[in-house]
Amino acid sequence: MLAGVAMAAASATNTALQAPAELADIKGPLDIRSPGGWIRIAAVLLAVGGVLAALWWWWRRRPERPAGPGESPADRARKRLTAALDLRHDPERFVTRVSEVVRTYLEERFGLQAPDRTTEEFLAELRTSVALESGHKELLGEFLTTCDLVKFARADPGPAELDGLHDAAARLVEETAPTVVTPPPVVAPGGGGR
Repeated sequence: MLAGVAMAAASATNTALQAPAELADIKGPLDIRSPGGWIRIAAVLLAVGGVLAALWWWWRRRPERPAGPGESPADRARKRLTAALDLRHDPERFVTRVSEVVRTYLEERFGLQAPDRTTEEFLAELRTSVALESGHKELLGEFLTTCDLVKFARADPGPAELDGLHDAAARLVEETAPTVVTPPPVVAPGGGGR
């Protein structure tokens, strides 16, 4: 019986070793998609997006260049406050701009980090600062709190309230701007008339 099994196994092996009558043609390469390509594309897009976001942030945060030589922070603030009046039709943009002008002015004039802080953080720092008098601190606190109500709580101020915010900003700039004393003209001795 063992001999029969061995012969059947040998016969099966010989049949398996014989080549089939016709060979099948070679198939083309399989298209295997690798997730590595998509990951690289996503990484490049994220990097480009990050660079663009950083450039946009830098562009918005850069200090404005003085329009002329010797232009003071108060002069720049006055010009920007006047330009902000064109936005009165959009209260949120108007209040945002006026608040930004005041914060930038305070940073340029007194070195206070107003643009980089929330209102609460800035007012907490301002309490210990000697840069402003108490009346100006109070005016500034009311001004910034009202601006935040419009910007974040969606308060809808009327024209009178917008004028009041603009006037408060202008008053703060005018009252805290350094007074420039112009020296009297120099008259040469004996230079009266002929």
